[in-house]
Formats: sequence, structure tokens, C-alpha cells
Amino acid sequence: LETSWCQCFLLSLFHPLAETSRMDSQQRRTQLTPLTVETRPRMSEFSVKSTIISRYAFTTVSCTMVNSGSEAREAVFEMQIPAPAFISNFTMIIGNKTYYGEVTGKEKKHSSDDKARENGYETFKASVFIPRKMQAKFLLHYEELLQRRLGKYEYTVSIRPQQLVGRLRVEVNILEKSGIVSLEVPPLRNSKHKGNGKVEGDVSPPPSTVIGHTKTLAKVTFNPSVVEQTRIARNGILGDFIIRYDVNRELSVGDVQILNGYFVHYFAPTDLPPLPKNVVFVLDSSASMVGTKLKQTKEALFTILQDLRPEDHFNIIGFSNRIKVWQQDRLVPVTPNNIRDAKKYIHNMSPTGGTNINGALQTGAKLLNDYIAQNDIDARSVSLIIFLTDGRPTVGETQSLKILSNTKDAIRDKFCLFTIGIGNDVDHKLLERMALENCGMTRHFQEDEDAASHLKGFYDEIGTPLLSDIRVDYPEDNVEQVTQNFFPNYFNGSEIIIAGKLINCTSDSLHVEVTASNSKKYILLKKDVAIDLPSRNDIRGMPGLEDGKGDTNYIERAWSYLTIKELLNSWLKSDDSQEKDYLMEKAKSMALTYNFVTPFTVLKMREAGLHPELAPEEFSSPSTDGIGEKLQSLQGHKAPPDKQRIKISKTSADGDPHFVIDFPSSKFSVCFNIDGEPGDILRLVSDHKESGVTVNGQLIGAPAPPNGHKKHRTYFSTITILNNKPERSYLEITPKRIILDDGERLLLSCGRSAVVRSNSLEVSISANSNITVTIRDTISFVILIHRYKKPAPYQRNHLGFYISNSKGLSSDSHGLLGQFLNHEVKLLQGSLNASHQQVGQNQTEALKPNPTNTLKVKGRLVPVVWKQRRIYNGQQEVECWFAKNNADKLIDGSYKDYLASHPFDTGTSFGTSNSF
Repeated sequence: LETSWCQCFLLSLFHPLAETSRMDSQQRRTQLTPLTVETRPRMSEFSVKSTIISRYAFTTVSCTMVNSGSEAREAVFEMQIPAPAFISNFTMIIGNKTYYGEVTGKEKKHSSDDKARENGYETFKASVFIPRKMQAKFLLHYEELLQRRLGKYEYTVSIRPQQLVGRLRVEVNILEKSGIVSLEVPPLRNSKHKGNGKVEGDVSPPPSTVIGHTKTLAKVTFNPSVVEQTRIARNGILGDFIIRYDVNRELSVGDVQILNGYFVHYFAPTDLPPLPKNVVFVLDSSASMVGTKLKQTKEALFTILQDLRPEDHFNIIGFSNRIKVWQQDRLVPVTPNNIRDAKKYIHNMSPTGGTNINGALQTGAKLLNDYIAQNDIDARSVSLIIFLTDGRPTVGETQSLKILSNTKDAIRDKFCLFTIGIGNDVDHKLLERMALENCGMTRHFQEDEDAASHLKGFYDEIGTPLLSDIRVDYPEDNVEQVTQNFFPNYFNGSEIIIAGKLINCTSDSLHVEVTASNSKKYILLKKDVAIDLPSRNDIRGMPGLEDGKGDTNYIERAWSYLTIKELLNSWLKSDDSQEKDYLMEKAKSMALTYNFVTPFTVLKMREAGLHPELAPEEFSSPSTDGIGEKLQSLQGHKAPPDKQRIKISKTSADGDPHFVIDFPSSKFSVCFNIDGEPGDILRLVSDHKESGVTVNGQLIGAPAPPNGHKKHRTYFSTITILNNKPERSYLEITPKRIILDDGERLLLSCGRSAVVRSNSLEVSISANSNITVTIRDTISFVILIHRYKKPAPYQRNHLGFYISNSKGLSSDSHGLLGQFLNHEVKLLQGSLNASHQQVGQNQTEALKPNPTNTLKVKGRLVPVVWKQRRIYNGQQEVECWFAKNNADKLIDGSYKDYLASHPFDTGTSFGTSNSF
């Protein structure tokens, strides 16, 4: 990985398709504790916060480690994340330095081992050296679209900090607009019980769990004390914290959600009669299955046979180096006698010989094809093969590509193949691809797990087909880039998800048609889904979503997630090198657009400057260092790699607010105050008629400090920047978020670095520090974000406004700051009646003591005094000539002439106002 500092750093993502080194679970456990408990850094905080919006989960993991020793020590941050999830961001703060992860593309894709995936999880790992007496903080973000299994969505957080933690907290917020109908939090699950979704014995939530929910919103927290952690596991490996829930479902076409030009369609019908099944079980009975694996496989099959329905037909094949078929050349109906005989056959299976995977699949496929061809089966029945093995091919055909080709040729899209791998010796890639190429699914279980319950759980997912040949259609002239819309089967308890983009965004409805078959009839469902822009599905500002996730178009993220997953699957299935290159580039491009770490993208770390931690009672003034040096990307807007720093001039309005005007040619500055009222909107720059630019600032009030002369304080709570050339756009900035509307509305968090460009506008965000707005490359404003850790009663989080480049503003520009940009001011020495003499900087020192200095502004004489004013642009103070009495005679008119009627008031000329 690319790094930009000299400390030792390791960052790796274990992914079944990713290019990394692999280690099995035992090796990983050994490497996790190279330092003794006494010498390794202490984990002071481990927290997970997740927001799930309509099945799409945003998760942030925060971990702080403290090195209290006398020398630098290595700290290892390790997190198991669900295998389907995509990492979207990673940040490290080591001492007083911050490093951001930047997602970049890989040039080539090499083959990789596939041992990284364990129990449906992948491991993210970062290792750093923490300087003595300092701490390191890790922030990991990942996203996933929850899949419905056995009638529930399951969200899981791995809690394995490897040590007891002083502050440990998990918080999950769930918003489902269609309504939450069930919510459960089972006990913590260790690795031996993953997979089947069922918990035996105690079913109460883990200790310290708090659950609260309304009809559409749920909040679950897990906050165990150190004592409670000790009772669970003294080594800090607590297990998996699980939440299961389901939602209300519309009959008909399902739930279609639409937001800002994207849609996602959830289809999960219920109360349908099951379809008849024609199923062939193909079971590995080679020598490696000896012991627990074969014993648990038999136990699972005994239970599964009992669950077959009277209308089903089945057969069993056992294979090692020989292929043994229970009932030759036919599938038998489900009767008590056939079930009894099948159990005897399974009971008598004994492990011996090698592993002939190709021969077993060819036999199973021929058996099922012959049965379908020779029997008058129900045309709406579902045929499938369930294949289980614990090893790699050792007998017969052993080349994976040939086995894949032979299997596909034998099945010929007539039925689906479901694969199950047990243990560490399985060829996961082979089983995964066989299932992908033949409309099935795959599962992998460890040897030391409860294989019987896993197998039964997997069968329960596919054991009740309700529909076959499902097709979902939308008008071609209304949608584009739609994800997979044909599905061979729909199983009870699962869900079909389709997403896409709208072409005709002005339409008030989206036509949806679903066609399918079930055991009784051919089904055609139609509905016009209302597009009520954008209120119904716009979740911004909902209670419980204060962390900013509401600012993200979760439907667009779900669409991108599904699209990338489909591209990865297509790449995995393809044998054509040109096609693979095309799919790889397309997946890579989309992953870079949405900042996802995938098999074709990697995280590279970049240093983002110094961010020292101030004492809680101190004012946390943002730094202007690194403005324009942005390292993050957001929704396709990439940061420029080598952008020059932007110099901020003294011309500004900041603090209470204090106004400063810099006159470089005269070599001095002028300052003044405006004692406005809370709620006032001050016009700072007004050049709407010429350059098309207006800047307004809205005031917020606070009590005055004790023993002061002011009745209250005011600060800028919102800065609005309006631009009307060449196209209309606006920015609304607060200390927490930015709204950019240039024809398409985009919400950005001030807490995340990003660069967003449109045709004539660029917005560059330095997280929690400053925002630079550049218009047509000739006008630049910088807004500083001022936030307090523990604000006093007279303090408010607020903004400061600075003019960096005013070349593009016309000579007629106005406003409290704008009127001085193209005018000179003369400084006169002596009393108001003294001779008019311009004074430069070399004479400034001699003028300081004289209280009767005067400015000449547009023919007006303004008495001024010498002051030192504190500003927040990176300099502690600025020396200036101060004009009293609300800038009387300094500014045109009085300050009340600069009051805008609303934030979007452009004021086409001084003293007038217009609506944007």
C-alpha cells in the first residue's frame, strides 16, 4: 500500500477475490498477540454505530488504542465484517496526525487463495506503531444491503476487540418506511453457531441491551460494562451481536421506493402454495468425510427427508471415487416407505476413497434431465440439485474449468445447482462458480461448527419454492441500468431486489409488471407506483438519524451496490479474457465512483495534516492548512491530486461577527462590527446583476458574556452563496452540512472531506475545518467551521466567511464586504480638519497613538481608532483601523440597508431585494 509517513503500517483486506496474503484462523490468532497483555497498547474505546435505511446498512466502527508505555509500540486493529459488505472509508488518527484512506483502482487482477472468508466474514486489519504516551484512533466505514433469509433480515456486528474495553458500545438505528413487524435480539453468537439463524436455549438479548421502537423506527443499543464483558468472555472475544427483523409487505408488485432519480424494488410475496420439487441430493462420502462431518451430514439429511412434501420427488447419490445412486434411473415420490428406505441408505453410507466431483455431478444432472424428459411432471414444478463436499476433485476430471464446463453443459439451464462446502480443504471458488453459473447459491461451513443445523438451515432457505420464472419489467423509456430482473425461482422467506435509474424524472408514476408461475397458475401483476417527489422516501431529518446518514441517497447506494455485485459475479463466471477485462473496468469505475473497496480497488493512505486535540474548554478553531488538498471522493466527485493551497485574505466576517477589509495597495486594514439581531440575514456580497454572485449570512443569537457592554452576541449560523451565471445554482452551508443545488440537489456532510465539481462551481471540503467555494475559477470564498467541544452559554457553533479571490466580481459589487473590493480608502492624519494626507505602512506606527485619525471613503470622513482584532483564519490577530457605531459613514447607508428578506434574496441593487 502507498503510505505517506515513515511509521511502520500494515493495512490488509481479506476478500475471496481480493489481492492479499491469506492466513487461516489459527495463524491469525497467533499473530494477533505478538505482544504480551502488559506491553501492548490498551483499547480504551470500541464502538459501532449503524444506520439501516430500507435494508441498506451504513456501519461505522470506532476504536481508540492508548500507548501508556515509554516507547513506541505496535497496535493492531482488526475487524471482521460481513463478506457481502463493501468498505467505503477508513481513517487513522495517530497522535496529532490524521491519515485518510483513498480508494484507487488496481491495474491487474491476480489469482488469489480463498481462505480469507470464514463463516461468511472477512477480516480487515491495520497495524501501526503508536508513539510513547500517545493514542491512535481507527475509523472504519462499510456498507451492505441486507438479504432476507427465512423470513428475516439479519444484521450482525462482530465484537472481538481481543481485550476488555473501558467504553464498549453498539448502537443500531433502523428506519423502515413500510413498517417494522418483528424485531428480535438473540444472545451473542460465537463462531460455532453461525449460519442457521436459530438459537437454542436462552433467547434473551445480551446483558445491557436496550431495545426501543415505533412503527417505522427502531433503536437497539448494547453497552456492557467491563464486569459484564468479563462474564461473557475474559479474553475480549464476545461474539456476534445480532438483530433480526422483518417489515410490512404490500401485496401485488411489492415495495418500490424512489428517491432523486433512482429506485429500488423489493418483491417478497407471501401466502402462496409451495411448488412441487424434484430434488437430487449429491453427497460426498470420500475418506476425508470420516467422523463428525459425515455424521452431521447424515443427521441433517434425516431431518430434511422428513420435511419433504407428498408432491415432491427425490433421489440420493453418494460419491467418492465411485458413484452410488440410491434409486437407479428415476426419482421417487415422497411416501413413508421411500423416506424409510432413504434413511437406511444414508445410515449405511461409509467414508472411503477419493473425490470424483465431476462424475457425481454428471450422474446427478443426467438423472434429473432424464426424469424431466421421460415423465409428465408438473410444468410448474421446480427441479434442483443439492451438492455437498468437503474436498477438492482428486478422481476423474480434476481441472476446475473442465468441471465447470461439463456441469454447465449437463444442466443446460433446466434446473439450479446449490453447493455446500465443509471445512478448510474445499475449493470455494469452484463451488461458488458452479452455483453462480447454474442459478444456485453456495454456502461454506467450518469443520468445528454444527454442520447439521447449518445444512438444515440452508435447506430451509430453498426447500419451499413459491414461484418460478419470475420476470420484473418497467417501461424501457422510463428506466435505464436496471439490475437483474429475471429470476428462475423465488423461495419462501427470501426476497427479490431490483434497482435502477429513472430516465423520465418528470413522470408522476412508474409502471411495474411482474410475471411468474406457481403451482396453480401463471401470475401477472401490474401497478403504477406513484413518484411523489421526493417526500415519501426522503429520510433526511428523521429522528434517530442525526449522524448525517440521512444526507445520503441510500437508494442510489443500494443500486450501485447491486450493480457492482452483479458485475463481480459476471466477471467470476466469464472465461473470455476480453469480456473479463471489460467487466473488471466497469466494476472498477463504479467502485471508484462510490468509494467502495472491491476485488478491483484498494485503499491507499494519505496524510491529511495536523489536527491537535484541544482541551475540552478551549475553542476548537479550525485550521486552514491543507485547503484544496482533499483525499476523499464522494458520489463520483474525485479530489485533484496536486491542487495548490488557497491563500485566505484578511477580508472577512467572523466571530461576533467582526468585519475586516484588507486594502493591500494602501497596506492597511479597516475593521468594524455590525450589532445585528438574531435571525437577521446580512448581505455580505451582492453582485447579482454583473457576475451573478450573492452571499448572505444569517445570524444566530447567544447571551452576552457577563460584565460586557453588549446585550447579546450574534454569529453566522448559515452562509448562502447564490450564483446565476452561466446556470443557476446555490450553496447553503451550516456547521454540520452543505446543500448544493445546481439542478440536482446534493447534501454533503461537513465532517467528511470531499471535492464536488459542476460546470462552473467547485466545492472543496476539509472535514470539520473549512469549505472552499470557487466560482468560474475567478471567485473564491472560504468558510471556516467553528465548533466548541463544551460551549459556554455565550458560545455557539458558527461559521466565518473569508474572500480569497475577488477578481471575478465586478466594480459594481456591493454588500457589507463587497462594496470595498474595488475601492480605495485614504487614511488622513490629525483631526477631521487636518490636511488630507495618505499614509502608508511605514507611517502607521507613528499614527497609532493618535485617536483622531480619519478615513476618507467615497468623500465621507470616518473617525477611526487603532486596534488589534482576533480573527480565525490561521492568524491570531490582525492590526486594523476600527470604525465605531455600526460602521457609520464607512458603509453606504446604514446596516439596516443590508438586511435581506430571506437567505435566497439576491438584492439586484443596493437597498432593494429580489428572490433568487
